[in-house]
This record gives sequence, structure tokens and C-alpha cells, in this order.
Amino acid sequence: MIFVLDRKKKPLMPCSEKRARELLREGRAAVHRLVPFVIRLKDRVRGESSFQPLKLKIDPGYEVTGISVVRVAEGKEVVIFFIEVHHRTDISDALKARRDYRRNRRSRKTRYRAPRFDNRKRRRGWLPPSVEARIQEVMSVVEKLCRWLPIGEIVVESAKFDTQKLQNPEISGVEYQRGTLFGYEVREYLLEKWGRKCAYCGKEGVPLEIEHVIPESRGGTNRVSNLTLACRECNEAKDDRLPQEWLEELKKSERSIDRKRAENLEKVMGQLKEPLKAAAYMNATRYALVERLKALNLPISTATAARTKYNRARFNLPKTHYYDACCVGEIPGGLEIATEYVLQFRAVGRGSRQMSNVDDSGFSRGHRMKKKVYFGFMTGDLVLAEIPGGKYAGRHVGFVAVRASGYFDLKNFSGDRVCQGISWKHFRLLQRFDGWRYEKFKVAALSSPYLKAGASSAA
Repeated sequence: MIFVLDRKKKPLMPCSEKRARELLREGRAAVHRLVPFVIRLKDRVRGESSFQPLKLKIDPGYEVTGISVVRVAEGKEVVIFFIEVHHRTDISDALKARRDYRRNRRSRKTRYRAPRFDNRKRRRGWLPPSVEARIQEVMSVVEKLCRWLPIGEIVVESAKFDTQKLQNPEISGVEYQRGTLFGYEVREYLLEKWGRKCAYCGKEGVPLEIEHVIPESRGGTNRVSNLTLACRECNEAKDDRLPQEWLEELKKSERSIDRKRAENLEKVMGQLKEPLKAAAYMNATRYALVERLKALNLPISTATAARTKYNRARFNLPKTHYYDACCVGEIPGGLEIATEYVLQFRAVGRGSRQMSNVDDSGFSRGHRMKKKVYFGFMTGDLVLAEIPGGKYAGRHVGFVAVRASGYFDLKNFSGDRVCQGISWKHFRLLQRFDGWRYEKFKVAALSSPYLKAGASSAA
């Protein structure tokens, strides 16, 4: 299906690819946007068109949010668009790196910076940056869809996770107030749990250090289930490797101590509990996302995760983010899938405020200019390169990476470099960069009752 706008850029009902080609060939429509493909009619306004009820269904997720657009017709829901929003997962790492650069700068002989102790107040409703980024990404995609489609209603899954019950399904009553460390301090608990010996080599009577099984630098947390005890030698030998990476190295070694470490490491990995980051994120955002969506002035309703699971089982659909989205909320009649493709929105950010490139040690190795646009292009723009001769001769379409010198690089939709060091004079702008990468892929195979025969592909 193709997004359609009227001559005043107001959304109309989408059309098929065949119909869009006819309108463009007859000169009755113009290309409004390339990716995703949107056309704008020249001879029609919104009041002259007929509409069918469209619902926007959202299944929020930690790494991927599923979105579906369904048309209500003849007592059933027909899915006309599948969308996946892939969130950024590097926000926390980027903030940590910026904090390290700032602390490093304070210890060098640089210009004086006045202390900023009085501007750290948090506004009401403040959320951690990594959580806030995910909500803003969902809102960005929803606002785009509302500009391209005549959405009449929004349905959001609002899931609540009992994090303690996820770890202990039998918990009840006063046990909720008695966590893992009830009656202990952390070190004393670890000493008793691991028998006052190194969890890796088994040494006793040596100084023991608290060690993160999954290192903090690799996404590990300070939860007690991620902590163990290790001697200095084992702690340094493991370094910042993930337990799986270290285990592979130990299995290749012929040293007796490494074989013992490998045997004990498998036991340590067996006691690890699944991290609850995703569940904590969902609990933190379940109300915030609904409140933000209210600003669109559309009817909004919420649904439970149990209802989504029931609908998915009822229609025998695979467990994917986009199929979960079309199962959100009440579906009194049948369900039909009228699209074969999923449109993928991948958040990549809009650049960095960091004005100096640094090496692996954090020392400055080059200064960036204050502007982002060079010769009318900025990094991430979708461009057409027409190169007359040389190694890269031909026509290429992709994303540009700009340089102040005027000699740019070009990457394809997969992120692979196609051309390098090409003059800006050979590039033509197709679409401005908006912080997203767009891709498409086929939906998972379905049985015939749910996949409409001859469904048209996406733009």
C-alpha cells in the first residue's frame, strides 16, 4: 500500500502500487516523499474523498516496538500496514562516555568552567534519558503516520510486570518485603552463597573480591544475582569478557587451572538470573506513553498483554512484534492480513554534540566544525550519485557521509560503503536525513485463512 495525501497535504486513504503508478503516469499526482513512498494528489482535497475507519495499534517494547494499521470493514479488521520501530540502545553508553570526557577535561589545563551545582533540578515527570528516547522515538513514528494516514483511533498495550514474580513465581504476601538480601549484607550474603572461596578456581583462604559475572562495561548490573566472589588472579584473567567469551577461551586451554575454571564458570552461569531491564522499562513508561499520545487529540484506549496473547493464540499467529501489534485490544470479528511486508524504522540519532574526536584513551585527535551542512548536504541524506568516470563510474543511490573538503563517501541501505572521496558536484539530494533508517522485509509465513491472496507489497 502507498501513502496518499491531497493537494493540501492532508492524509487520504492509501492506495495500491498499481493505482499509484497510474496516477503518476497521468500527471494527477506527484512524489511527495521517497522513503517511505508518499504521493500527493493534484486534483483532490480531503472533503471530496471517502474514508474507512483506521486504527493504529501499538505494542511497546524495550528494543523493538510493533505498530500495525488496521482497517475496520464488514465486522472484521484488515491489517494494511506493519511497522517495527527499532530503538537506540546506545544512549546509556554515550552518556557514560560524555561523563568520562567531562571528568577528564576537568583535570587538564583547559579553560575554567564555572561549577554547575544549582541547575540539576529535574522537572516533574522526568524519565531517564534512555527511557525518554524510546518514548520520543515511538511518538515520532506515530506523528509521521498521522500525517500520512487518516487515523481515527489509537490502541496501546499497557503491560505491567511483577519483577519479583518473574524471579520467583511462588512469591506471595509478606515475602514481597523480604528480598534476596533479607537478613544479610551483600558481602556476607556472597560469602555464604559461594562457600567463602573463589567461584572460578575454588581457592580458599585468599582475599576475595566482588566480581560482576556480566561486566558493567558490557551491560551488567549491580543486582546480587550478577555478583560473585573471585580471587585477584581470576578477576584479572576474566577482565571485561562476557562469561560465554571467557568460557570459550578456557576450553581451548590445556592448563589444569583453566579446565577447573571452565567447569566452575558453567555452574556460575547456571545461577545467573535473567536481567529485568526490559520489565523495568515497561513499568516506567506504561503511563507516560499514553499521556504523550493524548496530545494528538485522538481517541485512545489501552489493552492488557493477556488480551494480546489471547488474540495471538486465537488466530494462530507467530510471536513477532508486528503480529503482536495487530492483536492488541478487542477484536470482535475476524482478522485478515492484507500486506506482505513490514516497514522498519531504525533510530540512528541526529549526530553528536561532541566537538572533538578522541582516540581510545580519550585524548583529542581532531576538531570538528560547528556546522553540519556542507555544500548543501549533511551526513545521512539520501542522495543520487551520477559519477561520469573512474573507479566508481555509474549511478548510485544511498546515504552520504560529508566532509568539509567537499569529497564525500556514499553508503548503501545496508550501511556498506559504495563510493569514497567523490566530489559533491556529482551528488543530487533526494531526501533530507531525519534521524531514521528505513528498510522493509517480508512478514513471517502464515496459513491461508489469514494472508490475503495477491496482497500487494509495500513501497
